[in-house]
Amino acid sequence: MQTIHAVHSCDQPTAAALYPFDARGIAKRFRHAAIFGALDALQVGETMRFCNDHDPLPLLAQLQARYGAHLTIEYRQREPGAIVIDFSVVG
Repeated sequence: MQTIHAVHSCDQPTAAALYPFDARGIAKRFRHAAIFGALDALQVGETMRFCNDHDPLPLLAQLQARYGAHLTIEYRQREPGAIVIDFSVVG
């Protein structure tokens, strides 16, 4: 198994309003619920840096439907086996 280290890794220190969320360690059956719970806990101006081993396209569609314009989605890294996305809550 190859490990890929990214410039925008979940392991890097983060600013006060940037919270890492590594989905790779969460059982698949609980992932979406854990992600929704983490996003629901964020305040306006805060960001969750999401790391995963695959591009979560179905999840992104669910997030768009649930949060609409109150959540921005920005890829920081999009390579096979190494996905990093910033989810930011906006007013």
